[in-house]
Amino acid sequence: MKAAGPDRVYVDHGESSRKVSRPQWDACLDYLHKGDVLLVYRLDRLSSSDQHLISLINELGERGVDLRSLTEPAIDTTSPMGRALYGIMAVFAQLRVDTIRQNTLDGLAHARAQGRFGGRPTVMTPDKLSEAIDMRAQGKTIAYVAGVLGVGEAP
Repeated sequence: MKAAGPDRVYVDHGESSRKVSRPQWDACLDYLHKGDVLLVYRLDRLSSSDQHLISLINELGERGVDLRSLTEPAIDTTSPMGRALYGIMAVFAQLRVDTIRQNTLDGLAHARAQGRFGGRPTVMTPDKLSEAIDMRAQGKTIAYVAGVLGVGEAP
């Protein structure tokens, strides 16, 4: 990284790229100004999510900050070809996210059509529900009712 000649090097030790806010990353973002080029070793060091990465690169672009990756030479928004390749990559990443979302929704709809429903099975049998309603009508607290029935307090 230092051989590439950056003005400053920011390293978050032991911080996951899944976190949006990291101490050194936040300091780097504060330091960047219009006309700067953010030099990264690999894009996955910025974010582990394609959607977040695309959002981040767009945000940097709006601030007038370009991006260059040392290990992914096609990602260099300082050149027209680099911006075009980034745009193509962003479109395919978004297509992947949308396809996964649509496949999930289709699968859930198909399961519901066959009478299957996701999630944990309820512990509230009709008898327990009736008993809970009676206890609440008698003024018992939710905590008391849950304790007696051996269930959680969540609605």
